[in-house]
Amino acid sequence: MTVAVCTLVLLLGNVLREVLSLMVNGQASFGVVVQAVGLLIPFVWVFALPMGMLTATLLFFGRFSADHELTAARASGISLVSLVSPVILLSLALCLVSAIVNMEVAPRCRVAYKKIFENANLRLSQILLPEGRFVRDYPGYVFHVEKNREGELEGVTMFELRDQTNVARIVRAPTGRLTVGIERVTLSVSNATSVEIGEDGAQPGATGYVEVSAPLRKEKRSEPKISDMTFSQLQAELDDLQRRIEWPINYRRLTQDQPREKRRAMGKELAKQLARAREEATTPVRVAMHEQIAFSFACFGFTLVGIPLGIRMHRRETNIGFFIALALVLVYYSFVMIGQSLDTSPQYVPHLIIWFPNFLFQAVGVVLLWRANRGF
Repeated sequence: MTVAVCTLVLLLGNVLREVLSLMVNGQASFGVVVQAVGLLIPFVWVFALPMGMLTATLLFFGRFSADHELTAARASGISLVSLVSPVILLSLALCLVSAIVNMEVAPRCRVAYKKIFENANLRLSQILLPEGRFVRDYPGYVFHVEKNREGELEGVTMFELRDQTNVARIVRAPTGRLTVGIERVTLSVSNATSVEIGEDGAQPGATGYVEVSAPLRKEKRSEPKISDMTFSQLQAELDDLQRRIEWPINYRRLTQDQPREKRRAMGKELAKQLARAREEATTPVRVAMHEQIAFSFACFGFTLVGIPLGIRMHRRETNIGFFIALALVLVYYSFVMIGQSLDTSPQYVPHLIIWFPNFLFQAVGVVLLWRANRGF
């Protein structure tokens, strides 16, 4: 239940900001919106699974302690380790699920989610002139249509620009057709009337059939960003970067006339420069790889901390559990954000900073759990 609540909360922001705007603007149907929301769910699970596990642990053991169930278990001779073993095993199972989601499912869903927006924007700006709007996506022209039925237009107005700013001609027609080619888009209208606007003022222009062709604005399709790559893609990217930064092929020929000591000194200096260049180039990729793996162990660390904190909290109220869970999540992800911000500074070893909250939570959780077991 807590995972479902966390997923819903994290989805709301993206849905209200991005997804619903597609439907409101007429860029996507209801089915496309549902598909976009479905692709967002694995992406938010990266954060929702650890948050849900932590919140559930705090709420469960807080209520368990407040209702004196721990006292009853102690009287029955059941140890704390026996009680928490199933929960710890569940957290380890969720670590495996998180690893699959973080390293493979979520990045692919994120890329597919972004493609929905790319396709919607491409369809809006290149293929379908939206109704009731002034479209300025075509160099040298501004278009306005009252109705657009899959390329069949009604109430067409076209402004031809001079120097991309001044209006040189205005064409109006009751009907028209929009045809999209490989490199150009063609607007043909019937029963048109036009007005030429020049230095001498406005003059009547051509009437009847008018055809206008404008270059098609192409969206640049780029490769996925590092943050949107799967673990295997990151590994391939890392190997590719390391192969690119190699010793010059003609290094021996360039240094063969140098004395041995100077060649050795030049070789050491070049090796240092190459190592530094490799480190600077590959650090962002390494940070992304370590981030995916480190996130996978968040459920385990949160569980180890949540069990003794829930016992010590000794409260039935769910709002207290949510508040403590939120505070712990902020502490955890603050270190992750610091590591991400330093991904271009290899001297600060940002990949170790990303692992630090895992080590911290697990160490603190083990100590608190050991103390709780002794006091139990």
